[in-house]
Amino acid sequence: MISSNDFRNGVTIEYDGQVWQVIEFQHVKPGKGSAFVRTKLKNLLTGGTVERTFNAGERVALARVERREMQYLYQNGAAYIFMDTETFEQIELASDQLGDGTKYLKENMLCYVILYNGQPIGVELPNSVELAITATDPGLKGDTAAGGTKPATLETGAVVRVPLFLNVGDRVLVDTRTGQYLGRA
Repeated sequence: MISSNDFRNGVTIEYDGQVWQVIEFQHVKPGKGSAFVRTKLKNLLTGGTVERTFNAGERVALARVERREMQYLYQNGAAYIFMDTETFEQIELASDQLGDGTKYLKENMLCYVILYNGQPIGVELPNSVELAITATDPGLKGDTAAGGTKPATLETGAVVRVPLFLNVGDRVLVDTRTGQYLGRA
């Protein structure tokens, strides 16, 4: 059991018969009344998010999830195949289990597969990935009306806004959590 006062980003809990991960939390102590914890929770089985409020000190069950390092191998239709780097066992995950992570997956990439009761329920990608630009408009000198950025399509199909000076073939770092350009690689 874990107290709602101990919530942190990334903590997994069992609530209403489902497995949830805390995405955001805020401890609130109003001038009148008792304190409470406002949270944003992500359902690890369905991928949906909800906002819940817990009383301060309310106890919930801590979910035991296992993070196992695996290598992404390939896509087979709507399934994504991962291989355990220690046992060489292969598992497959559906695209809805990966969510937006499919936009940043490259073959042979190492990531963590999240297992709950031995069943894969999701993937935790690295915070940033290095990808090549495959298509973008040429940047025009002095064209800063768009904030000095332009859309670029990356090798995985993701579209990211990049500075005007980048061209096709350049390698960039992209934040997998926000989908934003971080810099040149």
